[in-house]
Amino acid sequence: MPKPVLTLQPSEMAVFRAAAQIYSAYLATGRVKEGSEKEWMKRALEESLWMAQNAEDMIQSDNEMG
Repeated sequence: MPKPVLTLQPSEMAVFRAAAQIYSAYLATGRVKEGSEKEWMKRALEESLWMAQNAEDMIQSDNEMG
């Protein structure tokens, strides 16, 4: 069976890393019960994306025009 190919853009990787940290916190605090992993992963991704979108709205990077 061929290996799946996955290529994330830098911004996607940043959101993924944040989601992984959020999901890890859910696991560490015992919030993720057996059988509900996908829902908690989705929640972590949605929360990390929400944070990234808010950061984009609130912060002007060096290469953005004012």
